[in-house]
Amino acid sequence: MSNKVIICDFDGTITETDNIIAIMKKFAPPEWNELKNGVLSQEISISEGVGKMFQLLPASLKQEIIDYILEYAEIRKGFKEFVAYTKEKKIPLYIVSGGIDFFVYPLLDGLVDSDQIYCNRANFEGEKIKIEWPHTCDDTCSNECGCCKPSLIRQLTTSKQEKIVIGDSITDLQAAKLADYVIARDLLLEKSKELDLPYRPFTTFFDVMNILEQLEEVKS
Repeated sequence: MSNKVIICDFDGTITETDNIIAIMKKFAPPEWNELKNGVLSQEISISEGVGKMFQLLPASLKQEIIDYILEYAEIRKGFKEFVAYTKEKKIPLYIVSGGIDFFVYPLLDGLVDSDQIYCNRANFEGEKIKIEWPHTCDDTCSNECGCCKPSLIRQLTTSKQEKIVIGDSITDLQAAKLADYVIARDLLLEKSKELDLPYRPFTTFFDVMNILEQLEEVKS
């Protein structure tokens, strides 16, 4: 068993683009933009921003939204090989996502076991879509993360494990601060530089595998 454990984001990391943003662009009225900007600038919490964004959408659009995002979303190159690599090396892999169950589970079906996936839930029973948060912040976190990545890291890993966080966005920043190593792109890459976190940039999951191999070589 490897001493490493990998915590990997989904939207914009495993997928080429952010699926929540794609859904909003396609189906939401213009008010969603202000909510998105509030989340990115950290003026409002992730759970408040994402919750209010989905409250703009009628639940009656359920099937149309699901069909659209499953057709639109694209898995980043090398991800299938990366999952096989983690199994071969016996590195525990957890997908920890601020995304929503109705697209996260179908897009990862056949790639990652469902018990390795942690994400938010959508409730379509009311007039508007309501987001539910099964993985909220523990006593140590007060950021109202929605799906709290730092809390899940504390729950899923031990102090002896070398924690590697893979991500792309502001929603991965608190998790990255707990990591021994960050593999980053986009906004998380900028923040990792700013905060002087130990990081490497990536574009595909072939890059990620190369970085993991290099980290092993440094240790040996």
